[in-house]
This record gives sequence, C-alpha cells and structure tokens, in this order.
Amino acid sequence: MELRHLRYFVAVAEERHFGRAAARLHMAQPPLSQQIRQLESELGLQLLSRTTRRVELTPAGEAYLIRARQIIAAVSSAAGEAQRVAAGLQGRLVIGCVGSATYSLLPHLVRTLREELPDVEVSVQGEMLAPDQAQALADGRIDLGLLRPPVEDESLQVDVLRADRLIVAVPDGHRLAERRRVRLEELAGEDFVIHAGGGRSVMHDTVLARCREAGFEPRVRHEVAETSTLVTFVAAGLGIAVVPEPVAELRVPGVAYKALGGTATVELAAATRANDEAPQLARTLAVLKALVQ
Repeated sequence: MELRHLRYFVAVAEERHFGRAAARLHMAQPPLSQQIRQLESELGLQLLSRTTRRVELTPAGEAYLIRARQIIAAVSSAAGEAQRVAAGLQGRLVIGCVGSATYSLLPHLVRTLREELPDVEVSVQGEMLAPDQAQALADGRIDLGLLRPPVEDESLQVDVLRADRLIVAVPDGHRLAERRRVRLEELAGEDFVIHAGGGRSVMHDTVLARCREAGFEPRVRHEVAETSTLVTFVAAGLGIAVVPEPVAELRVPGVAYKALGGTATVELAAATRANDEAPQLARTLAVLKALVQ
C-alpha cells in the first residue's frame, strides 16, 4: 500500500463518484477504479458499495476514511514542519550571555526573534562568564554564546559584534558621584569590586590591566561572579567598579554611572560551535548582527 492509494480512496469517498474523483485527481477513471480494487483486495474487505449512479461507503469504508484522512494530514503536517525546520523557521535555540549583555542586547534580541521567528523556541541562560559559555557550547548545553573574548577553544567560531566602552559605577554620595567624567588614575586608592579572577572573567583581567596602565594597582576588596551582584555591592558602598557601558541599563538605586576618560573598551562577541549548521542558528545570527550594526 502506498500513500497515493489513500489519496485515491479519500477522493472517491468524498466525491461519491469515480468520474468526479478521477477529474479531481487529474487521472483517467479506469486506472482509478483499478487502484481502489487493489486497495480493497490488499485489505481483504470492501470499502465502497458501487451502483450505476453513486458510490457509497460501507461501514468498514466509513472507519477507513477517518483514518486515511488522519494519515494524509499527518504526512502533510510532517512535510511542512520539516520544511520550516530546514528553512530555520522552526526549532529550538539556547542562548548563554554575560551579565552586561543580559541587560542591554539580549532583551532586544529575544523580542526581535519572537517577532521574526515566532516558531523558534528560544531559552536563555544569563550571567554566564566566558569560560562557562565556552564549556557549555562544547557540551551542547547552549547553541549561542554572547561573551567577552578571547576564547581559546579552537572548536568554536567567535565573531566580534561590537566594542563596549568602559565606565565606572560609584555609590551615591561618593566623591566622584557628581562628576560627569572620571579619569582612571583618579580611582587609585579606591576599594574595587570586580568580577571573579582565576581565568574565569575577561573583565577581571581587563580592569587590572587598565589600572596598571594608569599607573596603579587596584585595591580589590570583593570579587563576584555576577554583574548584578557587583552593582549591588557598589550600591551598598562596598567599593567602585569599572564595567562595560551596557551595565548602566541595570538601574539599581544608590549607584551612579560615570563616563571614563580614554578609549578603553571591551569586545562583545557571538560564539557558536564551528561545525553547527542548524538553520535556526544561522537566522538568529543574522538577526543579531542586524541589531548591532
């Protein structure tokens, strides 16, 4: 039995006439009659009761028609779904991102994906440091990482999206809170809250390097894993923090964000598995790159 036999049977059952069914199927009537008889012979039962004027369904034919329609619909649905998946219009995508992307780029990206790719199921794992994202990509736990390079894993494809300027977050009431712009060397002697070290955070190494270039060693009082915790510590008066500019989107009472003199920046990149050819990922990357242009 082939799918075409079911289509032939459904046409005859719905038209109740071999001639009209043959015209609907764009075929001659004799071959259609032969195909239906072959189907009945294979099933070992009569599906249709034929008269000179009409064709009626037997009780077995009524039951078979219900199932035949369901099978044809399921096959059509499966084909449509496969086509949508192949075109990147349907599927699943897991995104990991660093804290600063969580507060700025990520909301715009997710909203745009919902509008342009509504049948792609998107889930997000936020506040992931770059090494954690690289491992999650390698393990297949996420499909796209928004992180701060460099990334040492050669199995990953890393595309820089933009460079974010560095700014300084200070507690309200701090001596620099009323300033519009702050020079990095003015932070010498301050207590710093920074991201975790030990190779876990690009921002940790960036802040130390920029302070040393300005001629001082920062006095690190607290190291934290999450950007939201870092800003909360600043609000509590536990120190100041040098952060990427998008962190200013995180409005925490008690924190003032100040421009930082100079041209210091930190890159934001999209990371994927180099061999990942998932169509929905390609479409997501296109949306992402359009957002940051």
